Amino acid sequence: MSLLAIDAGTTGVTALVVSDRGAIVARGYHEFPQHFPSDGWVEHEPNDIWSATLGAVGVALSNTDDPPTAVGITNQRETAVLWDRETLGSPRRAIVWQDRRTSAMCDELRSAGHEPELTRSTGLRLDPYFTATKLRWIAEHEPHTWAQVAGGRVAVGTVDSYLIARMSRGVSHITDHSNASRTLLYDLQMRTWSPALCSLFGVPLDALPEIVASYGPVAMTDPRSFHGLEIPIAGIAGDQQSALFGQGCYSVGASKCTYGTGAFVLANTGDVPVVSNSGLLTTVAWGHPDGRIDYALEGSVFVAGAVVQWLRDGLGLISTAAESEEIAGSVADSGGVVFVPALTGLGAPTWDPFARGTIVGIGRGTTRAHIVRAALEGIAFQVSDVVDSFADSGHLPIAELAVDGGAAANNILCQIQADQLGIPVRRTAVIETTGLGAAFLAGLGIGVWASTEELGELREVDRTFEPCGVAPSRRAWDDAVKRSQGWARPAAD
Repeated sequence: MSLLAIDAGTTGVTALVVSDRGAIVARGYHEFPQHFPSDGWVEHEPNDIWSATLGAVGVALSNTDDPPTAVGITNQRETAVLWDRETLGSPRRAIVWQDRRTSAMCDELRSAGHEPELTRSTGLRLDPYFTATKLRWIAEHEPHTWAQVAGGRVAVGTVDSYLIARMSRGVSHITDHSNASRTLLYDLQMRTWSPALCSLFGVPLDALPEIVASYGPVAMTDPRSFHGLEIPIAGIAGDQQSALFGQGCYSVGASKCTYGTGAFVLANTGDVPVVSNSGLLTTVAWGHPDGRIDYALEGSVFVAGAVVQWLRDGLGLISTAAESEEIAGSVADSGGVVFVPALTGLGAPTWDPFARGTIVGIGRGTTRAHIVRAALEGIAFQVSDVVDSFADSGHLPIAELAVDGGAAANNILCQIQADQLGIPVRRTAVIETTGLGAAFLAGLGIGVWASTEELGELREVDRTFEPCGVAPSRRAWDDAVKRSQGWARPAAD
């Protein structure tokens, strides 16, 4: 018996076929284009995401003789997607979670005094990161498109909702609690959409998807749309919550860091939504079929693996992402160079949407190896700032960091991380934990596994990195972060 997992990430879609022993037996991957129509703007064409999904799934299915019995979906969170309920075509590109165009709107809402109540209700903060301000921006700037939303023809949702609509041929318009909790429209206490928040952001309740449990049969794929498969969609979770599940973090205090496009540290807080006073977010980890909710604290870093991609595609300093390890390892340190990868602003704990990428300390002796190593150090420094925030908040000090995600394959990065934190960094044997979590949710949902205890026995550790080297200067990092802040803030009149 096997399960299909779809991991719809920010730069591409991965499809995994996972056995009932938790082993990945086949995979497929397709990238899709990124669009940057203006400074700080990031968009995706929804049909490109769908095409990449079909392509990745097709490759995975072609490499196995065991047809999947259910599918789990995990996805880039917060991204706002619109689509026609009948044709399933999209009237505009999706606005991606990295997009910063609503920074001024967030400032205005903050000045009007809305943030304290928003934080109490949602566990989040006013930041362009989240879905609601993106939807309000569309309503204000594209009234003809928004009229179709208000009229009921066009649906809104996140990437999971969009893919389920495509996979079910328009029958299902659903999301799960973990994705809903990232929109600024979901009330943690009510455990559903908040009419007051929808009114504040001008989003019609009827346009939003129905919220369902994170596992259990919640929809069916249509064989005419989805590779001839008619199987239950039995797992849904935002990518970071899915990675938390895939890492086996089922008990209170269990934590992980996923190095993907961004880097995200999450810790399970059980059935209590813990509020942080040090820049962390309160979020739903997953919703159970019986109505119970598990929560998590989260620290979000907006740019991690994406900076390596930028070194490759933007600057041409490396030819492949994997090459960054060899080049960074060719020098003992960064030669005094500090790289703050705030290419789309700073997330936790600073939360500055106007920050921009900053490289300081360049001298005549600086080489590409120093810049590449400084980029890896910058990823690790951002994660260290987040981990420190867990201790500063008075909740859940982290004694060991479990890591996964594509960039976790980089041994230099993992060792730098251990040296900076002064604690062990444990890398899972399957670094594609995000997709694995979606498969685990789907399998739990249809009874392949009877409990999370049974799932926990499937986890394997690849390597543990012990702190053993001299960490780069924290003082220089803190100074560089201050220099990066506010860079893109519009000048006052």
